Amino acid sequence: MPHLTALQMLLSVLSGGVVGFVLGLIGGGGSILAVPLLLYVVGVHDAHVVIGSTALAVAANAYVNLLPHWRQGHVRWKAGVAFALPGAAGAYLGTVMGKMANDRVILFLFALLMLVIAIRMWRSQRTGETGHGVHPVRLGRVVPAGLGTGLVAGFFGIGGGFLIVPGLVFSAGLPMAEAIGTSLFSVGTFGLTTAVSYALSGMVDWLIVLLYMGGGVLGGVFGVYACTRLGRDTRRLQRLFSGVLVLVAGYMLYVNVLAWLGR
Repeated sequence: MPHLTALQMLLSVLSGGVVGFVLGLIGGGGSILAVPLLLYVVGVHDAHVVIGSTALAVAANAYVNLLPHWRQGHVRWKAGVAFALPGAAGAYLGTVMGKMANDRVILFLFALLMLVIAIRMWRSQRTGETGHGVHPVRLGRVVPAGLGTGLVAGFFGIGGGFLIVPGLVFSAGLPMAEAIGTSLFSVGTFGLTTAVSYALSGMVDWLIVLLYMGGGVLGGVFGVYACTRLGRDTRRLQRLFSGVLVLVAGYMLYVNVLAWLGR
């Protein structure tokens, strides 16, 4: 793995801070920025190392943030475990597929995924996604939802909270607050599964992980503070973030198309 310069280390901390700030501010979606920030801001050009390293950082942050939600009674463990365990199997299968994929292909697909996330975040403000009441956990619905979500999360090396939260809402009938809290267990489990698989293949840069985690903790503190000051009315912020995702995805598509054209 290439040695990081002092500037790259600083940029790693700042990039982790951006991810943590967004997660603290709007409660989800921020981890999708971890990969493009590490690629295009920090300048780590091995996509597989980027995916493996960011997956571990995101997993650690998810487990840390799970604790306060648990104390507030926002975690439903039965639904969380039923979703996370098959999801971990899916995540492992996703990592096997991801490591075999060409760098350009996986980044191109990642950019398309960012566009999907941006649309979901924008539409969620209009459709008012909420839980439809607490129901007994139906394994026939929760297990397939967890498996499919884990597969996507493992392939792209992301926490997948933007998929896990609605997955828990519609498969387990959780209210939004409990779906968000419960989702963190799956985010951490999927990210850890992905990271272990990549680490065994020598595709994790441990220094980057530490720098990203440090920046993420600091950014998260400021994000939560800003969210509190705003009274948690984050509709405009989520729409703004959707726009940022579209711009970043557009840039990634542009870069990859130029690479395919040999320019």
